[in-house]
Amino acid sequence: MDLSVKKLFDAIAIDYDLQRKQLIPCFEEFYGVALSVVECNNPCPNILDLGAGTGLFSGMVYQKYPNSRFTLVDLSEKMLEGARKRFHQLDNFQYVVADYSNLTFSQSYDIVISSLSIHHLTHIAKKQLFSKIYELLNVGGIFVNADQVKGNDSMTDHYFKQRWIEHINKSGLTQESIDASIERRKLDINANLGDQIKWMEQAGFQAVDCMYKYFDFGVFFGKK
Repeated sequence: MDLSVKKLFDAIAIDYDLQRKQLIPCFEEFYGVALSVVECNNPCPNILDLGAGTGLFSGMVYQKYPNSRFTLVDLSEKMLEGARKRFHQLDNFQYVVADYSNLTFSQSYDIVISSLSIHHLTHIAKKQLFSKIYELLNVGGIFVNADQVKGNDSMTDHYFKQRWIEHINKSGLTQESIDASIERRKLDINANLGDQIKWMEQAGFQAVDCMYKYFDFGVFFGKK
């Protein structure tokens, strides 16, 4: 993953959770659907969060599976500091500062989750990561990825971006925060919906689908 991504997210670590609701037009439904499809027969699942940031998504999943064991991986130490503060009273969380696309894992998982992170990878790296995630999962395990989606052509992709800019300009964010968020999105390498589903299926996932989509935000699901 590009180190410039790490630098930009280091810079906003303190305000990240506060800004995310304002930066995501469909915040409640986006995370609500993602959380709803995180389902496991094991009441104490082993969960891996890739690009965990401050632990926002893991925190939601924790409320659903409080006896689970979490491994949070992120490139930004400052972002993970937020997660450590969020879960400081809990002993079922471990933290790994690393580029998860190059990380060697030593255990398997029942659930792998990710939110707004994988789109920073090149398309080749995305495909490789989906294969790695499939291998990491126990049989019956699931992968839930709440991420950004590219339009199927330049016109729709431009429309998605314009709608997002309209939203953040009305969000109450400072102009400095708006400018910084637009700058961060210049590093995005979004993939369209069809390609992401195809790559997950090629990795071996079953029941692959997009469970939710709002312009350029989508929730993807696959099962091993």
